Amino acid sequence: MLKALNNFPALKHKNYKIYLSGQFVSLIGTWMQQLAMSWIVFKLTHSAFWLGASGFASQIPMFLFGLFAGVIVDHVDRHKLLFWTQSLSALQAFILAGLTLTGKINLTELIILNFTLGLINCFDITGRQSFVIQMIKNKKDLPNAIALNSSIVNLTRLIGPAIAGAAIAIVGEGMCFLINGLSYIAVIIALYRIKVDKVQKRHLNINKIIENIKDGYLSTFKNPAIKAVILFIAFISFFGTPFVNLLPALAASLPGGGAHTLGYLSASTGLGSLVGALYLAYRKGPPDLGGIVAFGGLTMAAFLIVLSRVQLLPYVLVAVFMTGMGMMLQMSSTNTIIQTLVEDDKRGRVISFLTLGLFGTAPFGSLIMGSLAEHFGLRATFLACGIICFIGAYFFIKKANKINSQIIDHVQRLA
Repeated sequence: MLKALNNFPALKHKNYKIYLSGQFVSLIGTWMQQLAMSWIVFKLTHSAFWLGASGFASQIPMFLFGLFAGVIVDHVDRHKLLFWTQSLSALQAFILAGLTLTGKINLTELIILNFTLGLINCFDITGRQSFVIQMIKNKKDLPNAIALNSSIVNLTRLIGPAIAGAAIAIVGEGMCFLINGLSYIAVIIALYRIKVDKVQKRHLNINKIIENIKDGYLSTFKNPAIKAVILFIAFISFFGTPFVNLLPALAASLPGGGAHTLGYLSASTGLGSLVGALYLAYRKGPPDLGGIVAFGGLTMAAFLIVLSRVQLLPYVLVAVFMTGMGMMLQMSSTNTIIQTLVEDDKRGRVISFLTLGLFGTAPFGSLIMGSLAEHFGLRATFLACGIICFIGAYFFIKKANKINSQIIDHVQRLA
């Protein structure tokens, strides 16, 4: 036990352990719902375009409202906010389950419910990221906390789709949605048990929302390291990460492909992401996070290209494993860089720019990638996007050393 605490110092914080336990249960349900949602969209349409459109619907709220959400998160009790967002997410899952189990679900309702969940996630994702700092008293443990959270996300991403792939074949998509709704009970109980110091709330003047967003913009883009990693992750989120929305079409294109194949592909992607997150959690040494971001981008790009060339399931599984690992190395390291450098009173707003980079550009990438796959084929789309991402990662490498130097200087000033 002591050895585990030494390797994972974030687990010394009781609140964070409670939070992770609730997240573990809830996220299994979340990944089950995500896989079942993508499969039912493909089953209804047999269209790569509508897979992209479904991804667009779930992600466009972040582009439209993400920055406003960041301002609100900085002015409200984040603990109470998460009670609301998690409860509303549960309600969305129950509605989705009810419509599916009664045979009344259609494409329009799926798109609307995807949009609704995306709107809730505008506040939930930014709120959760900002709430971590309240549970981790020692900032030195923050990188480990972020890496552990990524590990839990991707461990459940390994478990959830594997269960969902089997569940869809046996009991159908509706039960996956119902299980997800029930899984939120765990995280709501965890939030109830967490006791954190109250953060002094600042009055939110509606007339000053634009000014608050401007302050967040300046805190983000006047900091060279934060600016560089957010622009790079926005680039990768546009041209690279939407490939996950096309996994149902990829599964169906493989010999004997079906819902179970989609489960394998999603689980393999999650396993790769888990390996990347565990590496960051165990990692010790100098803060060369800029280099890890660049390496993650290059790895993801290279194996998207590989994915365009292989057609047998074992090779496809290896390709999506490596793509998932590269994606996680980049995302988790970017999050750590920003959490390390940002001022506490600007945290929500700066993180809203991160989530805008992650999820605000992705809906447009999903639409474009889905359209390209519809007209030119999946593999041609993966090849083109892989090449573009590789070029972007190559140019980012030149900024990595400057980012590392800025992190070292900041940490030394705080010491």
